[in-house]
Amino acid sequence: MNNEPCDRRSGKPLSEYVKIVADELPIDAVGLWQIVPQGRLGFGFEGEALTDFVRRCIAELLSRGAVPVVGGGESEHEWIVQRQYGSTPEEIIDNVVREWLANGARDEDPGGLWFALREYVWMPPG
Repeated sequence: MNNEPCDRRSGKPLSEYVKIVADELPIDAVGLWQIVPQGRLGFGFEGEALTDFVRRCIAELLSRGAVPVVGGGESEHEWIVQRQYGSTPEEIIDNVVREWLANGARDEDPGGLWFALREYVWMPPG
C-alpha cells in the first residue's frame, strides 16, 4: 500500500500532483500563489511538510525549463525574469523558499513570484 499523501479533492497522489502543476507551463506561468494554498488546502500540509511541497513543486517547474518571473505590469513585457534568486535550480529553490519563509510562509498574492518558460520571458541585459 502506498502511503503517499493524496489531494483531498481529486485523490491524486503528491508525486502526480507535482507533475500536473508543471504541465501548466506550456499554457501559462505558474504562481507561488497557486502552489502554497494547494499544499495547505489540497493536501493539508503545514510547517515542514508544506515547505517540502513548495520545494518539490518549484524543482519540477525548474526541471521543465521555467525561470522565476514577475508580471510586466504596465510594461510591454508579460513576464520579466528575476535573476536575484540565483542561476542553478538549487540556488533558486533555496532562495525562493527562504524568502517565502521570511515573509511568514503565507499564501502568496497573484502579484508576486511566478515561474514561466524562457520563451515567454523578457530577460533584461546583464
